[in-house]
Order: sequence, then structure tokens, then C-alpha cells
Amino acid sequence: MNTILFFTCILLLLGIASSKFSARIGMPVLVLFLVVGMLAGSEGLGGIDFENYSLANSIGSIALALILFDGGLRTPMASVRASWRPALSLSTVGVLLTAVLTGVAAAWVLGVPLLHGMLLGSIVGSTDAAAVFSVLRTSGMRLPPRLTATLEVESGSNDPMAIFLTVGLIEIITGTADTTAGIALIFLLQFGVGGIVGIGIGYFATWLVNRINLDYPGLYPILALALGILSFSLAAVLGGSGFLAVYLTGIVLGNGRLVFKNGIFLFHDAGAWLGQIMLFIMLGLLSFPSRLLSVAVEGLVIAVVLIFVARPIAVLLSAFPFRFSLREYTFLSWVGLKGAVPITLATFPLLAGVEHSALLFNVVFFVVLVSAITQGWSLPLVARWLGLGQPTDNRAPLTVEINALRHVDGEIVEYIVGLDSRAAGLALRDMALPYEVLVSLIVRNDDIMIPRGRSVLLPGDHVFITMRSKCKPLINCFFDSCAVDPQLSADLKLDFRADSTVEQLYRFFGISEPVVQGNRSIGSLIESEERGWQRVGSFMVSPGEKPGLVSLVYDPPISPVPRS
Repeated sequence: MNTILFFTCILLLLGIASSKFSARIGMPVLVLFLVVGMLAGSEGLGGIDFENYSLANSIGSIALALILFDGGLRTPMASVRASWRPALSLSTVGVLLTAVLTGVAAAWVLGVPLLHGMLLGSIVGSTDAAAVFSVLRTSGMRLPPRLTATLEVESGSNDPMAIFLTVGLIEIITGTADTTAGIALIFLLQFGVGGIVGIGIGYFATWLVNRINLDYPGLYPILALALGILSFSLAAVLGGSGFLAVYLTGIVLGNGRLVFKNGIFLFHDAGAWLGQIMLFIMLGLLSFPSRLLSVAVEGLVIAVVLIFVARPIAVLLSAFPFRFSLREYTFLSWVGLKGAVPITLATFPLLAGVEHSALLFNVVFFVVLVSAITQGWSLPLVARWLGLGQPTDNRAPLTVEINALRHVDGEIVEYIVGLDSRAAGLALRDMALPYEVLVSLIVRNDDIMIPRGRSVLLPGDHVFITMRSKCKPLINCFFDSCAVDPQLSADLKLDFRADSTVEQLYRFFGISEPVVQGNRSIGSLIESEERGWQRVGSFMVSPGEKPGLVSLVYDPPISPVPRS
């Protein structure tokens, strides 16, 4: 055991060290984790003999559950609402079309029966969540919000379809499939049970975390982890997709208002990285370079068909009704990244004793390497070439934890002012911020600045904002540029200083309508009872309850208000 721990820690340290070089050489960090595992394997420098596919399957499933749970925690519900239709189409119809087209080519190239080719196509048909989450969030690129949401939700929800196709074909090939109805039942169980268990435990987890009132704050992240793994395992025991369940549980839990939410997020971010490092190094240990070289020509042909034919056709047909632009279709086609899921699924035929399973495993591994290196490495370049990606700081707004064992109606959030932030270049006195929002601290480079009215915010500044929780969706948009329009509560009421001008309020809300009398204060317009100034965007304006304030009540019109 001591020897195992020693070599495990050495591999972990090598994996972490390799991440330092990924940005410098332009290689996805997950590929470097794979390379570390291959170098440590039986045909590499380390000489570690590891060919236990059953153990690899079990460890891989747990690691993927950790990665998907963290991905769900960080997926805003607004992104799901904006993208669930195209994402669902891509994760079902798209995976099926990719599997069929790739499978036909694989059967011809490898000279195996059509069903075996279709099995290989099913294994590599899904977009890998671990690879997509990692590349999108470390690429330093800001993509159009609907495009980013579609890619993330698709990659997090398409594993059930790939598992269904893989398991169904294995049962047909081995003769264990009962009837067509039995295969259809597998499909319904994968999606139905996985969805119901994931959402149900997500709401239960939110309720429990907020009401259990633990004495030790460090137990809250462990409680969330236990509930996530419970969702994964319960769905799997009932015949559903544990991967879909744990992803949905993460989405529901992450979008709830939780005590110690920041601590929970940081803990699971570390857990996801640990899962990725262990998973890809372990998969690297499973590989044998000599076997990969023996299938290099066939694997390269299949990879070319998958990347340049099957995925683009599947994206075009499954996402066509949702009106993406040609550039977005092209990018969606290119980000069909393959990673840990196909290699993990490739162990299924080996465990089931399917004929040609060793050949399929080696080809799948080679295809994943080609996909991760070519598509993962070139993703930022393709985004810039298509005019879709803008450089950005990849750090999300950080909430400083002030929640104790019970809710505190307030948050301290750190934002990094971006080039496209509405706050960039403005003095604090020229901003119209809600009365319950305060700029507490500004950090520029290594200097701390005490906020004054004349303080001007510059791109790259770290700004700490103290606010009531109800203001956060709008403040996110003002300082950090929203991915999608914020979801606001129907009874939201905000107070602003009466001397805030119309132009300042328009800028705060991101309204692109022409500003008339932009230098007039809202207070003076109310006092003069000028007609036409009862509304600012989706908010009705009225005198405030306190002197010197005006109240804006959320009351969206039937037709949407144009936004910048």
C-alpha cells in the first residue's frame, strides 16, 4: 500500500506540473495528463504494468461523476433555459447520427461486421464533458453566451445516449438482448430515471444543506459531495444514467441559495481537478504505444471521418431548427471533443467479451488522442478565426463567504473589470448603482485603493462589491457582462439616488434605446411630472419611500426591451 501511495502521489505531482506547460505549448492540459500516464505505463519510462479494465471502469465512472457534479454546480439555470432545446437535440439526435456515420466508416476501414463498427461509432459519438469543461474554461476566450451554454449542456447531458447505444449494441452482438421493447426500455430508463433522480435529489439536497445546521462548516462540502454521489449511484442502481443524474443534481444545487456556497464550490472544483488528473493518467496507463501504432492508419482515417464528416453533418441536421449562424454551426462542429468517456465506454466490450473488443479499444484510444490534440489545441484559434471568441479573464466572479449557519441577506463579490464591462472607464460618482450596493474595495495591480467618488475603474481592476442578494443578477451584468439576460424576481424593487441621471440608469440596465434628456435626473423628472418618464426599461419609476431616493419596480412590458 505504501508503494502504491508513493507512485500515485508521484503521478499526481507530475500531472499537476505538466499543467504549467500546457498554456506555453498550446496543448490541452488533459492531453498532457494522458501523456504522463503513457510515459509511466508498461511501455514507458515508469514501467508500471496496469491492464485492469474492470478497475479502470469503476475508477473512471467515479471520477466522471465528480467532474460532472462540479460542471453542474457551475452551470447557471439561465444558460440551461437558453440552450436546453438545441443541447437536447445535439445530445440525442446528434449522438445517434454521429454514431451511425462513424460506425459505417469504421466497419469498412477495420474490416469488421457492421454492428461492431456501429459499436465503435457509439463509443465515440458523445462529446466529452471533462474535455469540454476544461478547454472552454481555461482557453481564456469569451464565446457568445448561447453557444457556450449549448456546448456545456450538450456535453453534460449526452452520455446517456452514448451509454444506451453502447450497451444496446453489446447486448445485440452477444445475443443477450431480449426484444426490441427491452432495448427501448433501456433508453427510457437511462433518460427518465436519470432525470427524475437527478432533479429530485437536487431539490432535496438544497433543502437539506440549508436546514441541517451543522456545527462544523467544513462538513458542508462533504455533505454536498455525498448527496451528489447518492444521486449518481441511486440512478445507476435503478437502471438510469448516473452521469445525467449527478449533472442535474449539480445544476439544481448550484442554482439554489446555499449556506457556505463558496466553500462548497471551491471544494468541488478541487475534486473535479483531482478526478481529471487521476482519470486521464489512469487511462494513459491503460494504453500501449505499440498497439496504438499498429492501428494508427485506420484510427487516423476514422478520426478524420468523425471530425470532418460525421460531427458536422450531425450538428447541421440536429441543430438546424434552432437558427445558429453559419459560424456558430462551424464552431459547434469543431468542438466535438473526445476524452475520458469514450475510453471508459471502450472497456465495456472488453468486459463483455465482445469479439474484436481489443481492436476497438485501441482504435478508440487513438481517435481520442487525435481529437484532443487537434480540436482541443486549435479551439481558441478557430474561435478567433470565426470571429466568435474574445480574449477575457477566465476567472468567474468570486463571492466572499459571509453566510454563517443561517442566511445573511447580503454578499461580498469580487469582480474583475473586463474590456467589455459597462463599468470600465467610469468614475464611481458617474455610476447609477442601487442604494443597497456599495463598492467596498478596489485592487489595481498590487495596490489597494480606497473607493472615492472620483475613483475610475479600469480594465483588470479587482472590485469588491457589498450588496443585498437581490441585486446580484444585475450587478453581475454591470461589472462582468452577463452571459444571458438575468432572471429577476417578479417583485424586485430597487432604490436609486434621485440625482441619478437617465443616461446613467440606461447604462446600468444595458438599455440600447436612444437616450432623450440623458443628463436630466430621475428625481427632477418625477417632480416635474413629465409624461413618458414613468418607465426605465423593464422597471416602473416612482418616488422613493426615503428622501432623496426613487424606486424602480420590476414590471416587464409584453414586448422585450432592446438590450445592448
